[in-house]
Amino acid sequence: MGDADITLRHLARRRPEDLARALVPEGRPIEVLGWVDSQVTHIERRLDKALRLRIDGQPRVLHVEFCFALRDDVPDRVFEYLGFLFAALRLDAPGEPVPPIESVAVVLSGRRRRLPTTGKRRTAWPGRPFSGTHFRVDAVYQRTVSELRARGSVLWLVFSPLARDATDAALRDVVADIHAAAKTAEERAELYTALLVMATIDPWGHNPRKELIKMMEDKEEGLLRRTPIIGEMIIEAEQRGEQRGQERGKQEAIAELLGRLFARRLGRRPNAEEERSIIERARALGPGEVEDALLDLEGEALVRWLAEPIRSS
Repeated sequence: MGDADITLRHLARRRPEDLARALVPEGRPIEVLGWVDSQVTHIERRLDKALRLRIDGQPRVLHVEFCFALRDDVPDRVFEYLGFLFAALRLDAPGEPVPPIESVAVVLSGRRRRLPTTGKRRTAWPGRPFSGTHFRVDAVYQRTVSELRARGSVLWLVFSPLARDATDAALRDVVADIHAAAKTAEERAELYTALLVMATIDPWGHNPRKELIKMMEDKEEGLLRRTPIIGEMIIEAEQRGEQRGQERGKQEAIAELLGRLFARRLGRRPNAEEERSIIERARALGPGEVEDALLDLEGEALVRWLAEPIRSS
């Protein structure tokens, strides 16, 4: 999903409790323990979508998968991630039982007719009892703005442009809510940019992006331009690439974006060798995988990854 996936992962990492509370049965005592972090993440970095919880005092794991649409490959992806996740949890606590895992696919667009509330990936032989996995489906684009606001968090407000009743008036209220709830200008810019990224998906044909930009600028002129965050940098890089109208220009824009992400993670610009490695990895593995590493790996682990031989995709 590119920019949408990265933006949502970034927001979810900052607000894990807000993410979990909307997806855990209402009224259950919940404690967020943190994201799954294991040596398996060197193989499968997307495990940062697995959140450790304690519900009613018992360990649980919540796996959240953001999906552009509920395509046929989503059940396969969920099943694949669960295999990596199960292995990670076993390695973290050898000999201990693996906590129960719940998977949720948060769907951003798709058909107008209601999606099912559950999905499944069957692995058993035909005619045999079911084996495989079930997962919940949260089709946020089929919800109303009021339903998203009722989740009680600015995290879920950023999905408002996807709602089937995302009128200008409703989104103006959402922008006002975010303006009031965000504690800093950087947090407001982060949330506003996520709104714009969601607006580009536009599953109902509302075309809200231009009006949203006006609403945000009315609240605080120049805020989006003054605070470069991940989602904004992605949009900016894509726009520069499109304006140049050439594949080379697009690659240069992506390389610049990845260099800026590196600088935000390590507090310095990449040196010549690191910059060369970033560009080569973006070409060989795709910019998405490099973005994953820049978001997921910390400090020296990121430097070591850039120094390793490039594995085939």
